[in-house]
Amino acid sequence: MKVNLINVHQLIILTLVINTLSGCYNKKEFKRVIQDGFDSARKKANVKGDFCFYLGAVKFPYIDIPPSKEDTKWMSWNKEDLANTLPLFAEIGLLTRQPVETKQSLFHYDLTELGQKYLYSFFNKTLSGDTIYNNAFCYGPIKVVEVTDVNEKTNKLGKNSNNETQFEVTINYQVINTPEWVINNQDKLKALYGFSSVRLPNVTYTQTLPYIKAKNGEIYQESSSYRVMRPFGK
Repeated sequence: MKVNLINVHQLIILTLVINTLSGCYNKKEFKRVIQDGFDSARKKANVKGDFCFYLGAVKFPYIDIPPSKEDTKWMSWNKEDLANTLPLFAEIGLLTRQPVETKQSLFHYDLTELGQKYLYSFFNKTLSGDTIYNNAFCYGPIKVVEVTDVNEKTNKLGKNSNNETQFEVTINYQVINTPEWVINNQDKLKALYGFSSVRLPNVTYTQTLPYIKAKNGEIYQESSSYRVMRPFGK
């Protein structure tokens, strides 16, 4: 299962870009549009920030479910994720972790007050109609400092035309309100989610956003996924 939070950002940025920037590469206007997109998406999703540590498919309160021979591949992968993420965030202080008295080596997890503050929950329906409860802890709203470059590239086969133009918008940004639980546990978080998962305050980062200009002059953002970070370390 691939989780993709960026879709919310895409829809909002797309509308603003089409309405205000058709055929115009104004860096100051791009900055405003991109910032409005991030801000509006966070508000719509009621999410604390633009960087999210994905826990797995889990509904709190939760008790460890041991691996089983009957598990599907997805169930097995999800249990592996939870075996790494839940103890980490209990250690950090966003979850409680209590041993289950009647079941050796199993633990009961629930949200702390701090965890409730940074939790982002989103749901998926399977083809069979079951609900998958996805959960992540999110931090760090993006503040766009400046648009440094708008680079038009080559023509490519686009969604609506064979004559669409690809270009890239490069921004410098900072992350505001990075919480202490991220700063104080950055090495542990990087070990599980990767080096780029931690964004520190008062540091300027660079990111390039892909866009497409259609033959009719409309500009929209291509599909991308980089907001919800999946665990991959041990």
